[in-house]
Amino acid sequence: MESYRTPVLIGSLLAPPAVCALLTPFRSHFDNANAALVLVVVIVAVAVFGIRVAGVLAAVSSAVWFDFFLTVPYNSFRIDSSNDVEQAVLLMVIGVAVTQIAIWGRRQQANASRRRGYLDGVITTSQAVATGASADDLIEQVRAELTAVLGIDGVKFVAGSKQTEAPRLNPDGTVTRGQHVLKVERDGLPTNAEIELIVQHAGATRGRFLLTAASRIARPDLEQRLVAVALADQVGAALSTQEAIHPHV
Repeated sequence: MESYRTPVLIGSLLAPPAVCALLTPFRSHFDNANAALVLVVVIVAVAVFGIRVAGVLAAVSSAVWFDFFLTVPYNSFRIDSSNDVEQAVLLMVIGVAVTQIAIWGRRQQANASRRRGYLDGVITTSQAVATGASADDLIEQVRAELTAVLGIDGVKFVAGSKQTEAPRLNPDGTVTRGQHVLKVERDGLPTNAEIELIVQHAGATRGRFLLTAASRIARPDLEQRLVAVALADQVGAALSTQEAIHPHV
């Protein structure tokens, strides 16, 4: 977003007066409501970038320059007609509302794309298990997936059933430290300790992933944490299968 934020902000301020100036020669030939609709299109064009400040600036700028160029008295910020006042106010209100809707739409689109990414990761891991990929390759793949899904610094895998008193990411997606349930969405994952994600299958522990989130506050939501659990379960199933095929390895 940073690459185009500044041009969009500049455009949000300059586009409305430019459009109003272009409409000036024709202002005596059309109703101001039509001019307001043209400015709404300008606001929508700015709002689709998903930058709230730019959308609000475009709405305010449109209302101000609509007043200056297209309402009587012309070339003045005074408005004599109550209808023109209503149109200017409505233009600003509609512009802000359109901006909010556009931002909501972009957020929903981003969430849908993120969910598709999670699903793709789980499916890819499942396919690797089904095709008999080596446990080491699968663990490396899941380590990368966990790092991306949870937004953390890194992950390492430790084999065996030994468990510690470290914070733990549980099968239901909660994160606990001892008996205390941590509020991850509010406070983030612990930064002063590794977080255990147990790898198990059919009730048997096969190892654990140790999650590190030390350099920044990571706040994965419940959906992200459940995806992490599902990925760990895939590793548990693969290790169980490998042990069944090669019991003495």
